[in-house]
Amino acid sequence: MAAGKEIRTQITSIKNTQKITSAMEMVAASKMKKAQSRMQASRPYCEKISKVIGHLSHAHCEFSHPYMKEVGHLKRLGIIIISSDRGLCGGLNTNLFRSLLKQISSYQTQGIEIDICTIGKKATTFFKNLGFNIKSVLTNLGDSPHLDDLLGTIKVMLDAYDKDEIQQLSIAYNKFENTMVQTPNLTQLLPMVVTETKEMDHHWDYIYEPDAQVALNVLLKRYIEALVYQGVVENIASEQSSRMIAMKSATDNASDMVKDLELIYNKARQAAITQEISEIVGGAAAV
Repeated sequence: MAAGKEIRTQITSIKNTQKITSAMEMVAASKMKKAQSRMQASRPYCEKISKVIGHLSHAHCEFSHPYMKEVGHLKRLGIIIISSDRGLCGGLNTNLFRSLLKQISSYQTQGIEIDICTIGKKATTFFKNLGFNIKSVLTNLGDSPHLDDLLGTIKVMLDAYDKDEIQQLSIAYNKFENTMVQTPNLTQLLPMVVTETKEMDHHWDYIYEPDAQVALNVLLKRYIEALVYQGVVENIASEQSSRMIAMKSATDNASDMVKDLELIYNKARQAAITQEISEIVGGAAAV
């Protein structure tokens, strides 16, 4: 019964794989809770500094910062792309890259060149294979990134903007909506675009110390750093959620495959037994 032996080997192999995917699902669920806590802890600071920038954008300050000025002609665009370092997280990275390539294609048809900065191995490998100009690479951030790890990468893009090498800077990442939904997101960082909220029904200016230029130079960079860090923690929460769902699906599919193979094995075994009985009866009748 050679076929039966092969089926048993397949069943054993699938069950071993099922154990691995089940363990990965539980690990991802544990990491997801921590990632969500980290993401939610950083949101109040990001929201507060966004409100401050919103008021500054409507203030009549004696100093006009370059980050808040609209550019005339857009020749080159910079994008900070955030992805995961590891796979096995469903279509998370693929959906982001597909959405981003559509937007990049529309820019290129307008004659706008693209410089990118990648955070995560998946984005680095993908866009390097496509031949994009990668100005900076950051990988192996882990599950608990610190803002200090991102400062060098952010500075590369800010320096390019300050030197007019790029006229616009955006960030692309997977925004965490809930455990089941993660949405590809492309947000413009520079020049700053402030979205009006219900809380901002009025605006005011600030008293700057020592002066407006020094204060804004520091504050606006902190604002960009906060948005990039928020994008990183959002993407990590999305990654763990997507991996948990993908591993659960793989575990369920393995269970279904085992059931189907066991049914096939039982049928093959029953057929072999029936054939043996028929041979024995036929041999006895011949005698």
